[in-house]
Amino acid sequence: MTETTLQGKVALVTGAGSGIGKASAIRLAQAGAKVGLVDLKEHHSEKVKQEIESLGGEAVVSDTDVSDPTRVEESVKKVVEQWGRLDIVYANAGINGKVAPIEDLAPEEWDQTLTTNLKSTFLAVKYAIPHMKKAGGSIIITSSINGNRTFSGFGMSAYSASKAGQMAFGKMAALELARYHIRVNIICPGAIETNISQNTFKDKKDLEKIKIPVKYPEGSQPLEHKAGQPEQVAELVHFLSSDASSHITGTEVFIDGAESLL
Repeated sequence: MTETTLQGKVALVTGAGSGIGKASAIRLAQAGAKVGLVDLKEHHSEKVKQEIESLGGEAVVSDTDVSDPTRVEESVKKVVEQWGRLDIVYANAGINGKVAPIEDLAPEEWDQTLTTNLKSTFLAVKYAIPHMKKAGGSIIITSSINGNRTFSGFGMSAYSASKAGQMAFGKMAALELARYHIRVNIICPGAIETNISQNTFKDKKDLEKIKIPVKYPEGSQPLEHKAGQPEQVAELVHFLSSDASSHITGTEVFIDGAESLL
């Protein structure tokens, strides 16, 4: 059986202060990895750090705006200086952003969503590559079923565009980095119970003019009839970080309880 331990490995997780990022950082630490916690809200990351340490793991916190090239580069360097290597990068930070009809979406609102989601992914990968080239490793990107398989999120054109962009970027990176034994995979969650709604800015009145009625079976989650949990995504992140997935790269994995097949 292929080993899934991450003993001796070092991981960096963006958006590590809550939701999927938090659950994944803890899961990676449980598997033996030392974890760099990157998040804009440092106090949230400090709580995650304390939880990891209570489990016997090691973590460092970096208060970082993931859309700022200088801060992202500094965060990567901080992790490498702390432990001397970098094996796993989980580019997970993101927002839903402004939810509005295209004609009502301000250019700066479009930019905010694309910058926070897509540019941040590019930055995390870009600055990690020089350190990961030494021994290879695994890069994981959080995309979404929205923009890859589902297009009924009315008013979410910027979000969907950013998620489709992450898919294309991940596949390009997988081929480019294969020579260095760096794998790149993209996970596409459906509805997961997180706090991303706090970074969702809906224009409910204007959305009515583009809404098309769509009916789903009870719960819209055929497999479990409820939204997924961050810990379920964390298990997938652990698998893609480990040697158990050593021949998987450039692949999107949907984790949505068949939601996107309706």
